[in-house]
Amino acid sequence: MRACIFGAGAIGGMLGMALAEAGAETTLIARGEHLKAMRANGLRVVGEGFDRTVHPRCTDDPAEAGPQDYVIVALKAQGAAASAERLLPLLGPETAVVTAMNGVPWWYFHAHEGPWRGRRLESVDPGGRQWDLIGPRRAVGCVVYPAAEVEQPGVVRVVWGDRFVLGEPDGSASPRVQALAKALIAGGLKAPVRPNIRTEIWVKLWGNAAFNPISALTGATMAELVDDPATHALIRAVMAEAEAVAKALGIAMPISLDKRLEGARGVGAHRTSMLQDLERGRPLEIDALVAAVGELGRLAGVATPMLDAVYALIRRRAIAAGCYAG
Repeated sequence: MRACIFGAGAIGGMLGMALAEAGAETTLIARGEHLKAMRANGLRVVGEGFDRTVHPRCTDDPAEAGPQDYVIVALKAQGAAASAERLLPLLGPETAVVTAMNGVPWWYFHAHEGPWRGRRLESVDPGGRQWDLIGPRRAVGCVVYPAAEVEQPGVVRVVWGDRFVLGEPDGSASPRVQALAKALIAGGLKAPVRPNIRTEIWVKLWGNAAFNPISALTGATMAELVDDPATHALIRAVMAEAEAVAKALGIAMPISLDKRLEGARGVGAHRTSMLQDLERGRPLEIDALVAAVGELGRLAGVATPMLDAVYALIRRRAIAAGCYAG
């Protein structure tokens, strides 16, 4: 198996470590000091029961790696759209492209059972660039649950979690998705294959669409947002709209809104990824987490006024901070 991690930061590092441990011919695409450190000393993954060092090929040039069996894109969604052309040297006739990122994926309506089959989403794939350059038949879904960070160049710290849920857009248990799951499991991760990957996407997106932008606007932790009556009401309203959009698209949430909120409270004093990115001056995942839900709502005829208001506010906040280019 030849596998390339395109964007070998924290999450990409975890996946690359697992594939290298499983014996795959693994290439990590990275940049800067992180790349230099991995070239010199290998990639070390620590925390949450991990302390492993692997020595895969590391480069900033996809052409050095050549065609792969799997390309796992572990960039932020906005970075993936901008980098689509750089994937081309990695793509052979049967290369699978795995989207290991948050939010609505660009291939969402590929092989979709419904009236929007084949529809492209402008919010996450402007101009259909990824659809045209990569091709939706290559797509394999991956919902990322761990929290991890690059602690120092060459070192990834796992804060919690080790589960990456995989699934084909058409729901099949294809040989390619089963082989990838087997390799990730052999490398020490949990990698279940699910027949409806879109449900998994929505369960995570459900909370992200509300908690991420509202936390970035307020500076509050997840527990603080749930425990404050005013922000609790706002989050509930945004999540109710997101659930209505999901339902209109044929998704039945496997848990109730109340249980989802209780789960968020249980996370405690966690600062969401969007809040952390804003504080560090990094680009925010506004489009894939928020704007895409609004676009899907308009497509399905579901009004999302509270979500749209939150989107307008976080977009302006990010622009003012230099963290959103559109």
